[in-house]
Amino acid sequence: MSETKLSINTLAGQIVDRMVADAARLRLAVSVGSRGETVIDAGKDARGGIEAGLQIANICLGGLGSVDIAPTGSNPNWPFQISVRSTDPVIACLCSQYAGWALSHGDFFALGSGPGRALARVEPLFKEMDYRDHATRATLVLEGDRPPPAEIVEKVAQDCGIDPKNLAFIFAPTQSLAGGVQVVARVLEVALHKAHELKFPLERILDGLASAPLSPPHPDFIQAMGRTNDAIIYGGQAHLFVSGPADDAKALAASLPSTTSRDHGRPFADVFSAYKGDFYAIDPMLFSPARAIVTAVETGETFHAGGVDHALLDASFS
Repeated sequence: MSETKLSINTLAGQIVDRMVADAARLRLAVSVGSRGETVIDAGKDARGGIEAGLQIANICLGGLGSVDIAPTGSNPNWPFQISVRSTDPVIACLCSQYAGWALSHGDFFALGSGPGRALARVEPLFKEMDYRDHATRATLVLEGDRPPPAEIVEKVAQDCGIDPKNLAFIFAPTQSLAGGVQVVARVLEVALHKAHELKFPLERILDGLASAPLSPPHPDFIQAMGRTNDAIIYGGQAHLFVSGPADDAKALAASLPSTTSRDHGRPFADVFSAYKGDFYAIDPMLFSPARAIVTAVETGETFHAGGVDHALLDASFS
């Protein structure tokens, strides 16, 4: 990776503009906040839906990806999947989609994802990322049920170095259709993040695509969160194309799947409850696709590991 003129905030902003123009069809509620920021409700008071979730996922990828619904062809009970691919998965997934910006003020807390992160670069992760965006607008996606307060808007604008009027915030609870879709669409990002945690050189990840079953929503937050995580952990499949020795590709494939985690084997909601709601006590290796495929492009060899657990998906989704 290197600094480039490519602006993920500009690319994502074009999708935001189309969403705003098409708000009625997408069943969104668009408003202007107290500091002039654009606020898009995609699932709290607005109905939103699957199509809105797909577009939010594309925004999260900084305009460098494509997110679609496709038939799985393998699971009779859950026959549709979210498919994700990216022309530059490291920038799209780690510099944009990863929910790494913790935003809090008073009783408000949300993790911010989306291209605005690459303008602010306040997270430790960006010390390892050469990519730096340059834009006069920014977009953040919040997984929650309310827009940010004025203090958060001002902080984000200051960290991004832009006027608050050029900020857009999109929010949708996990319990909503749009919220669930954009979470499951992180299946490729989860694979990239685990590769990073495994210390695989990110510059050697050339391309990637992934899929995970479309999980049904649930009105309870814990159950909804469990289902979206289970879609990836027990139903997600990721295919990475890497440079370098085939042995490295083989080792990455073996280490990527969620089956390598000590917490694998139970619905995520049960794991979360067993740790008394302490998200950070869960084995971080659990957050990965069920199945990994890694191709060493210089030798043409492909390596497979892990597998989809249809029975556990049934237990979680039913």
